[in-house]
Amino acid sequence: MNTVFIAGHSRLPSGMAAKSIYETLTITAEIDKKYGVIVALNCTLATEHGRDFIQRLLRGYSLNEGIDGPVEEIKKHYLGKAGNALASALKDLYKQYVAYAESKKVIS
Repeated sequence: MNTVFIAGHSRLPSGMAAKSIYETLTITAEIDKKYGVIVALNCTLATEHGRDFIQRLLRGYSLNEGIDGPVEEIKKHYLGKAGNALASALKDLYKQYVAYAESKKVIS
């Protein structure tokens, strides 16, 4: 298999629909091992529309190029209450990816 599955987590703000289902927001991503590209992504937003939007927004980014670009995309295009939680979960996912990549010498 040429991909790895990584998850990132953050706390949800109060007053959100997803908070009644989950305490935390989770972003999961299938990432190409060689290039660090997000092949597929999902998150625990309450609506299918929100989950689909985030996947379309972030699919195709290479984590080998850092996390600033994808975080900026969330801040620029996602205007819901979960914006900060999404950015935090994405940063956590990136931290997990960097640990994986360094252990495999994928990025320096």
